[in-house]
Order: sequence, then C-alpha cells, then structure tokens
Amino acid sequence: MSVWFEGTNDIACDIQQAKLAAADPGEYFAAIVRLLPGMTSVDLVEQDADSVTIRTNEGLMVRSGISTREEPDGVVMEFDEQYQAGSRVTVNTHFMDEFTASDSGMAHRLVMSNVAAPGFLGFFYRKFGGSKMGKGYLTAYKAHFERRTD
Repeated sequence: MSVWFEGTNDIACDIQQAKLAAADPGEYFAAIVRLLPGMTSVDLVEQDADSVTIRTNEGLMVRSGISTREEPDGVVMEFDEQYQAGSRVTVNTHFMDEFTASDSGMAHRLVMSNVAAPGFLGFFYRKFGGSKMGKGYLTAYKAHFERRTD
C-alpha cells in the first residue's frame, strides 16, 4: 500500500455522528464532497449496498467496495474511488477513514493510498495533489460534523 496522504483532525462532535453517517453512505459522501473546494454542483446519482455514484461539476465519482467496521470506541470506513474529471484524467484512490472517540469529541484519521492517474496530467496530480486533496477532505469532514443543527 503506497500512502499518498495521511492526516488527522480533532472534531468537536460525538462519535455517534460518525456511526450514523456510516449508515447512509450515499448522503454522507455527497455531503462531504459538497464541502470540497471548487465543488459547485454535487448530486447523488446512484447508491446500492456497497457503492455510491456522485456527479460533480468536475466529473463522475464512483466509490465502490464500501466497508464499515464498527468498534467499541469508533468506526472505520474504507472504499475505493474512481474519479473521472471530464475527459482529461481518471484517478483511482483507496480511502480509509478512522473515527475514534476522544476527549474533545472524536479524532479522525484519513489515509489516501494506491493513487493511480495515467498520463501527463495524472503525473502532476500524483506528484503534487496529495497534500491539497487530503487537507481539503480533512477540512470538509470537520465542517460536516461540526455544523450546527439547531
């Protein structure tokens, strides 16, 4: 497994929020993607037992092999993503999100690995995109879980 990005976040919410999110991955993933920089249009197209298809203003995102493992103090979600950004580049990435209870609410660890993106644009994405994408996802998760519901 080749790690492309690994980062952590402290999120001020109860671990139950992550467990509830895992119960409906389609809406959950669409909500997270909506919070990523540059996303102006995000629609959940299809969802089944272990896959989700999301259309964004940039292209089509298919998350497959979704697995959730609930543990006494947290939850781990893993999936593979194929993101076709127009006709220019298709990126394949493995994601692992680990949420654990902490004193401040919950800790989130994100690992993005096994990134494959062919061609010239893919080379630049693989070489320079990890930190930007990873930090964007960490920020989106934090914003999603800390949003006020009252």
